[in-house]
Amino acid sequence: MAIFKQKLLWIGVVIVTVVLVVFGAAMMGSVLGTKPQEIPVALVVLDQPAELPTGDKLTVGEMLSGQLTENTQMPISWTIVGSEEEARAGLDDRKYYGALIVPANLSSGLLSLASPTPQPATVTIVVNEGMNAQASTVVKQVLGQAMKGASLEFSKQVLGQIGQQSQQISVGAAQAILTPIVIREEIVHPAGANNASGNAPGSLTQIMWMGSLVTGMILFLTNQKTIAAGARRVSVIASQTVAGLIIVGAASGFLVWMASSWYGMELSSATDTWLFLWLIGSAFFLLQSALLNWIGLPAMAVLVLLMFFSMPLLNMAPEFLSRTTQDWIYSWTPLRFAASGLREVMYFGGLDSVGSNGATLWGIGGAFIVLLLAASVKKSRSKLAPPASPTTLPTV
Repeated sequence: MAIFKQKLLWIGVVIVTVVLVVFGAAMMGSVLGTKPQEIPVALVVLDQPAELPTGDKLTVGEMLSGQLTENTQMPISWTIVGSEEEARAGLDDRKYYGALIVPANLSSGLLSLASPTPQPATVTIVVNEGMNAQASTVVKQVLGQAMKGASLEFSKQVLGQIGQQSQQISVGAAQAILTPIVIREEIVHPAGANNASGNAPGSLTQIMWMGSLVTGMILFLTNQKTIAAGARRVSVIASQTVAGLIIVGAASGFLVWMASSWYGMELSSATDTWLFLWLIGSAFFLLQSALLNWIGLPAMAVLVLLMFFSMPLLNMAPEFLSRTTQDWIYSWTPLRFAASGLREVMYFGGLDSVGSNGATLWGIGGAFIVLLLAASVKKSRSKLAPPASPTTLPTV
């Protein structure tokens, strides 16, 4: 029982509790309980009204559009666009996670179901897989269920009309009535084979962060010994910067080669992926090295915490996160900009498709290279301390 009287034991309990709370918040607090909400989806209604025998107009597309946009239970934020081309351009520009395209013959197709020559309409569900695999899956499921429900409702209405007329219908018409709307699914910007279901950009970003951190740490420790041996601090840190950028460039190239050769990751442009990974690794290395040179080894705690808080968010769409997580972590973490930019490179057309994420990484790299080089003029504590004055002995 004497062990319970030791202060070190209770200090250890406090430390373990703090570690569990901090890393629990990092790994679980930001993502547990997340749910999709307000996912941007384009809606294209091309349906043309069909004339009924009574002289009235049947506008199934307008009715369907109202049902979808007024349904508050769906985690979808609809944007009505005027053409299929406009919707596909929005998918290419990463404005939408998906699109629902209602054809021009929806109303006329529904009217033709009871005729000898039924012509069911085909509704197209387009999912933007490269933008985010998780969000595109939700879009496909939600839109698929909505259109199946609408198809079943239209089927019941047509059967009711036929029952009132008590007329016989052909086998083909009967089959068409059971599926009055044909649903076609299409994937744009696919992730490709062995891309971890579209999560490869997040995984590569994490690996690059760790590789850059190890590189920065080794060079920092090496520089400390070199400076202690009498080398000029300015030249040492300049050499550290150049060496680090070269090492992360080689490391990013090796990472691309390893992913494609060892694990069969399909890459639309290996060269573009390597160059952007080099930019990511450079931004990470400069950030990490600047903090290490200004703060010292305690900077490792900051960098490790930053990594653990950022990792769970890299493969998640912001529409799945709480407002607190979006504002306090997702909005500024460098790893998010890296993963999002890498997703643009890998799935949306290479370096030409990189938007503001690339500019942000260049800004991070530029700011921290200035801080890193500025650390070369920082004096060590021993040099800052005034020299001790010699002790004067009293004259006898």
